[in-house]
Amino acid sequence: MTRISKLYTDGACSGNPGPGGWGSVAYFEDGSCHELGGRDGATTNNRMEMQAAISALRFFATTDQTAPCVLYTDSEYLIKGITQWVKSWKKKGWKTAAGKPVLNQDLWETLDHLDRQVHSQTKTPISWQHVRGHSGDLGNERCDTIARGFSSGNPPQLRLRSTIETLEISLTTLTTTDSLGSIPTPRDSHISPMLEEQLIHPDSTEHIPREVRVTALNYLIDTLRIADEVAKNGYLITSSELADLMDINASAVTSRGDRWAWRNWIVSRVRREGNQILWQLERVDGES
Repeated sequence: MTRISKLYTDGACSGNPGPGGWGSVAYFEDGSCHELGGRDGATTNNRMEMQAAISALRFFATTDQTAPCVLYTDSEYLIKGITQWVKSWKKKGWKTAAGKPVLNQDLWETLDHLDRQVHSQTKTPISWQHVRGHSGDLGNERCDTIARGFSSGNPPQLRLRSTIETLEISLTTLTTTDSLGSIPTPRDSHISPMLEEQLIHPDSTEHIPREVRVTALNYLIDTLRIADEVAKNGYLITSSELADLMDINASAVTSRGDRWAWRNWIVSRVRREGNQILWQLERVDGES
């Protein structure tokens, strides 16, 4: 098997929560590549970032790679979670420092399993590398295109490495369930459980466990409450703080212009302070 030199991953979501997509690209030393992608009808940006990494690592693990694994992502949430936070979460029984359940625990457990699997396989820890989104990095840009395409329901044609047996895509090879943390067999490793469900029921959300959906809803309510407080008190927040609130990349904030709508608020650019842009939220539905 030709060595994989690097992995790229990215996720996207419309609405957050809303329909989302993910994209991954494995680059081989011989110049070829293998692209992966999938869609979820009801998800968040962070879950898609995680799913992209999970799918990339599954592909890496099932192609008998032995050289060190390098994975590039523009998600600091993903990198900090897997390299810093997950150890503490596990020690505390998957609770945060505040004693609350860890959001996206199902995906974190799978990702942690794969992280240890690849480490054992290559005898070297995975090198998790941050790349700035929308900065012209070809791997990141391609993953973004794949993720956004699946999110919008218009997936691009994926480039598949024909020498790999896992490219035999047909519905007869799909499995509708995959036990938490398990490593799929080579022939289905390029397709995520989310994508499998979407191929059969494109708008279904039943494949997401109820507790995950409820947790995501609680997270959304907390987010909206924070946004309401920011608007009510006239707080100014930076682009990175606004991106954290909306659960998107900071570059996606500045690319939207100086004034735009988000849910119940109008988001307006106020001024620049040093290297930071400050934004203001204004409630527009008559609520105080």
